[in-house]
Amino acid sequence: MTYGQVRLRRGEQRNLLAGLSWVYDNQIAWVDELCTDGSVVEVYDSEKTYYGRGFFNGRSRIAVRLVTRGREAVDGRLITDRIAQAWQRRQALGFSNACRVVFGEADGLPGLTVDKFGDYLSYQIVSAGMEVFEDAVVAALIGLFSPKGICRRNDVAVRQKEGLPLVSGCVYGQVPDKVPFLESGANMMADLTGGQKTGHFLDQQENRVRIAPYCKGEDVLDLCCHTGGFSIHAALYGACSVRSVDVSRDSLEMLMENAALNGVSDRICPVCEDVFDLVKRESLQGQQYGLVICDPPAFCKSRKTLDAAYRGYKELNLRCMKLVRSGGYLATFSCSQFMTAPLFLQMLREAAADSGRQVQLLETLMQSRDHAASFSTETSWYLKGYILRIL
Repeated sequence: MTYGQVRLRRGEQRNLLAGLSWVYDNQIAWVDELCTDGSVVEVYDSEKTYYGRGFFNGRSRIAVRLVTRGREAVDGRLITDRIAQAWQRRQALGFSNACRVVFGEADGLPGLTVDKFGDYLSYQIVSAGMEVFEDAVVAALIGLFSPKGICRRNDVAVRQKEGLPLVSGCVYGQVPDKVPFLESGANMMADLTGGQKTGHFLDQQENRVRIAPYCKGEDVLDLCCHTGGFSIHAALYGACSVRSVDVSRDSLEMLMENAALNGVSDRICPVCEDVFDLVKRESLQGQQYGLVICDPPAFCKSRKTLDAAYRGYKELNLRCMKLVRSGGYLATFSCSQFMTAPLFLQMLREAAADSGRQVQLLETLMQSRDHAASFSTETSWYLKGYILRIL
């Protein structure tokens, strides 16, 4: 097979030499006529040194996403093999019922996400090159898992940057409105067709287990609770009460359904309110909890908004620290890729100083191991978390 060729500007191979897998449009000197959007191309530097094959898209700032550093054919067989390998790696870590099966570049499948929820699968494609292989992806998932249903969630705005349409819905079998699955001993339901992301935030799966030592006998405040991942586990781990706060009524309805499934409805109180309003009011009132969980959505989608996001994170965490009783705990997270771990920790130090409280760092957290961060993709380590003791 003949591949189109991409030639880099002089010196622009340094990122590839450092192990990164993206080529940006401003790093390219020229492309030949075979380089069409969604096609597989070969990348060379200005001295004609070969760097690998990847997906090309002239509409995107990320012009090439490397798939291989070798010279194997990038075809349906390679896609199928890599999905199988990714699943084997998850099984080796003990994942089975619910997990992220494919995590894009980290699994050598740029632009592809696949999540497993019991007998159902949900996938998302965000690159034009992977879109070409969508049928191969679905066939591989059917062959590997024999699922009851597969849901496509190609409805995220980032697809528009790739020139791709926004589409979603069931592509195989049947997908009910609410899909049952098991997460670390908790019975949960997910909305694969209309819920956020691919239906549930699996990246916090292992962190929900990590809060166990801090829950027993405590009053818990769970901010941005979504459908109750942390709330349900806190109750199962012995919390006396859990106030679960979110601005989405639909999420809170699902939360209470999940609470009923686990027999903890009597200890969970849903609150539909903006978290900033609630923490400001309650901190001024002197309300306190034994454990506060703060897991907000990403505050910054680009570097341009980082300063404003930093101030938002600081204000929120400052209020959270004031809401923790002396000797209690704060589990706080950021899923903003531009809010790096060092920057997030710096923000927490500043918030602690302004709160007038003594703060101890107990645990450092990141996304679940089924979302393993790749050194070849800077953005793949996006979730940072810390468990703090507030004195």
